[in-house]
Amino acid sequence: MGPDYVRPATAAPDDWTTWRSGDPVLVAHGASEESIPADWWKVFDDPVLDGLVGKALAASPDIETAALHFARARVQRSAEAAASLPHVAANADVSRQRQSEYGAGTRLFEAIGRDRDALARLLSQPFTLYRGGFDASWELDLWGKVRRSLEAADAGIAAQGALLDLARLSVAGEVAQTYFELRATQRQAALMREESALLRERVSLVAARVEGGIENHRELESERAALDAVEAQLPVLLTREAEQINAISFLLGERPGSLRETLKPVADSSGALPPDLSLGLPSEAALRRPDVRAAEARLHAATAGIGVAVADLYPSIRLGGGIALESYRSENLFDWASRTWSIGPSLDLPLFDGGRRRSVVQLRKLEQREAAVEFQATVLRSWQEIDDALNRFASEHLQHARLLARIETTRRAFGLAEASYRGGAINYLGVIDARRTVLQAERDLAQNEGRLRTSYAAVNKAIGNTPAEGTRRELSTSIDATTRRLD
Repeated sequence: MGPDYVRPATAAPDDWTTWRSGDPVLVAHGASEESIPADWWKVFDDPVLDGLVGKALAASPDIETAALHFARARVQRSAEAAASLPHVAANADVSRQRQSEYGAGTRLFEAIGRDRDALARLLSQPFTLYRGGFDASWELDLWGKVRRSLEAADAGIAAQGALLDLARLSVAGEVAQTYFELRATQRQAALMREESALLRERVSLVAARVEGGIENHRELESERAALDAVEAQLPVLLTREAEQINAISFLLGERPGSLRETLKPVADSSGALPPDLSLGLPSEAALRRPDVRAAEARLHAATAGIGVAVADLYPSIRLGGGIALESYRSENLFDWASRTWSIGPSLDLPLFDGGRRRSVVQLRKLEQREAAVEFQATVLRSWQEIDDALNRFASEHLQHARLLARIETTRRAFGLAEASYRGGAINYLGVIDARRTVLQAERDLAQNEGRLRTSYAAVNKAIGNTPAEGTRRELSTSIDATTRRLD
């Protein structure tokens, strides 16, 4: 009963150069349709990052919550499957009873012509009834109600599995992105300290020139103001660094400050830059995303739910039977003459319920239409996020090339300033100014490289690049162990 599920048709671009909203210059550098690396964060060859992501995938509270939802869906499916099997129960009871002297059964006394009062008094005496046996029942799945229920439960498992993948992808992406931002912050702080030291040296030189009558006090105060402006930015960077460390700690299920030593600044915190993008086939990108797979599974479950509601409009037939031993004498309970049994079908035919069942069918159809709209919206949103991520990555890549050129220019200018100083053409203040220009360019480059790495992580998240299946199997084993502990 009910409609069979058919995956809705979804459009996809022919290649990664179409369906783009940005300027033609914003083309992802080196983007190809090659297979996507399973653990994309490992392309940076950073052992600290690898360890953080691995630990987050194993210990994140968000992933554990999603894993429990997945386990719950599997248990729910087992419960639905049990409905298709016969139900057998054992029962036993002992009861003390007394029959009414004027009950319906006493009319038999008058029919057989015996002394009614004498028989009634005899049979109304209290007695103990012993009973033990087995009952069995089985509802025939004539209209596919149980089958559709199992289909909906399987779709529910698929939806929760996709949401589990989404949690894993989100956690891996957030750890990597926050780590890249942290390293960029630490690099900026180091350059800020170096610039502060340069400005202190400059203030000292200007102060000496003021004492020598070469400069006036206004120039000295201007230099001190520049130093204060630079040093005022350092606490902001330090606060940002602490917040980023705490964010990573939370993603790993750790207390604040527990990763301070692990995430301390390193000598070269810049790290490797992302490689060319491997995006896979455009036709598979959206359907590979966990949120799209979850939306499709919900649509499948809603479609199967229509079949469950339609089957409920039709009669249900249940086969039942029972066998027991019953006796008012305990010593005769196990005698063959104490046996009792019953067997036969029962029919439940819905005649009038005020339109409740048909309203449920209409409700399930509306839910299915809602799920279909949600699926199409999720697919459309996925392409928007993919395009945005590719545009950001291309933009940061272009800016990186310009900033590298700027770095080279400022370094050449610094070299010329040093040569001029050694030749006596300028004083040392000019050398300090040239060096400060280099540091400012390096700070801009550090910010850009952090955004470039972050945008690479965003691209992998947008195209649904979930962790390797091997890790997923390990997680499934962990879920089974958790379920056994609950038992």
